[in-house]
Amino acid sequence: MKYKNFEDVPVWNDGIQLTAQVFNVTRDRAFHGQGDIANQIQRAALSIPNNIAEGFERGTTPELLQFLYYAKGSAGEVRSICHVIERIHAFDHLKSQISELKSLARTISRQIGGWAFSLQESDIPGTRHLTEQSKRIYSERGKARTMLDGLKKQHEERLEQLKKDRGSH
Repeated sequence: MKYKNFEDVPVWNDGIQLTAQVFNVTRDRAFHGQGDIANQIQRAALSIPNNIAEGFERGTTPELLQFLYYAKGSAGEVRSICHVIERIHAFDHLKSQISELKSLARTISRQIGGWAFSLQESDIPGTRHLTEQSKRIYSERGKARTMLDGLKKQHEERLEQLKKDRGSH
């Protein structure tokens, strides 16, 4: 699926959700007097959707990939900080919220990894590089692939029907 705006990308929205949850959890009084841990997890969480947005807006696949990996790294940082917080007794009453943050950060990391993999397999260098001619060629390739997939499916169905017909005789 192609997205026109980063705001439409599901993993960006999940990053926004994670960031809001992090800011809500770090309002808890347990974070007071615990050094810079609240600020650190807030910055790491905020880095996820911001890097996705920046990479998306850059317009080239290599730059998008670079920023996706920054975002993925930040998701790992959020999880790492959550592991630390789980081991500090002052945060025992936040176990379920911390577990939820880790789970969402893990999901985001997997989504980013999948997106990055699909971009690495793509032959398009990014929207900034698409000319009208290359857009047309890419579109025609997609239509041809769809048509070939349809023909292949019809062929397989026909073969299956022939096998059934032979078996009934």
